[in-house]
Amino acid sequence: MKKIFIFLFICIHVFAHAQYNIRIVVNNIATKPNDDIYVSGNFNNWNPKDENYKLKPFGGSRKGLVVKDLASGTYAFKFTRGDFSKVECTADGRDIADRVIEVTTDVVQECIIEGWKDDYPVKPKQYTASPQVKIMDTAFKIPQLNRTRRIWVYLPKGYATSSKTYPVLYMQDGQNLFNEQTAFAGEWGVDECLDSLQKQTGKECIIVGIDNGGVKRISEYAPYDFTNNNQLIHAEGKQYVEFIVNTLKPYIDAKYRTQKNAEHTFIAGSSMGALISMYAEMQYPQVFGSAGIFSPSFWVNPQLYDDAQKFSTSSMHKFYFYCGGKEGTATINMCNDVNKMADIIEKKTNYSVRRVNNPLGEHKEKYWRQEFAEFYLWLME
Repeated sequence: MKKIFIFLFICIHVFAHAQYNIRIVVNNIATKPNDDIYVSGNFNNWNPKDENYKLKPFGGSRKGLVVKDLASGTYAFKFTRGDFSKVECTADGRDIADRVIEVTTDVVQECIIEGWKDDYPVKPKQYTASPQVKIMDTAFKIPQLNRTRRIWVYLPKGYATSSKTYPVLYMQDGQNLFNEQTAFAGEWGVDECLDSLQKQTGKECIIVGIDNGGVKRISEYAPYDFTNNNQLIHAEGKQYVEFIVNTLKPYIDAKYRTQKNAEHTFIAGSSMGALISMYAEMQYPQVFGSAGIFSPSFWVNPQLYDDAQKFSTSSMHKFYFYCGGKEGTATINMCNDVNKMADIIEKKTNYSVRRVNNPLGEHKEKYWRQEFAEFYLWLME
């Protein structure tokens, strides 16, 4: 019996510590085949120019490398020419996913490199904002946070030739609203949408876009402290909303012909921008009468559900909730979170709620852009 235990122990020990080799062979390199080419992966901390992982001649025009002594597991890698600006890509310049190998024994992986990313320089983005959009200020002061911010303003086409007053919609992530050149991942096309809708319906509105704070975006859009990747984020959302209410709105009301009451003052945003817009609506119901809540990050600050339970106002308030069926993670269900908040609001009096669930919607500007027209028509009813 003792010998059996010793044998089993040796087998388990050997199996647990087995080492394998990956032989990587590149059969064809579309361009720059004479340049030094490196393998960068999770087995060398994704070093793009690790001399120990440089491909060597492997017969004919082929090149190769043997990655030795790997434990069983999943390994990912890509080819570079010494820098991630020179990483491999598809033949037409598109990014490719990491190459993945499951290692349970010695493996031979044959590859073809179709192209290099630096062969496809990024084309400059076009300036796409319509003539109705102006940058009101490139460095508008935020005294509550001792910072400055760029502010965009969209004025209806008839503004200059009329004496009318207009409702105002305040929107977060201003750089993504009007102009492809400044947008992070595609613009919302708010200006083109309103140019068309206002002509069709006669329902006109001023839009004020507030740029996000870049590295400060998460803290400014969070009303409560939270932990992100094991790092404590100190919330600045309270001060940010105070800026909109006590500094920006009075300035806009003084500079432009606005309808100043809550019934004609709206706020909207997406993701973290939706989170802070929801908070603003509940904290200042005397200022904002309607809110567009697109794909809100409620899981970041679940305290907002408690705020909603306590939320009460004697005047009518409107909430437009949007979520996409393909948003969220294994532990976060976007539409469940949205429905939870909408359920709380709908049980109260003096509230109008619209819910939209796009089964194909992803967490991207493309889908918020698609929804904006419906939101605006609902808003202006």
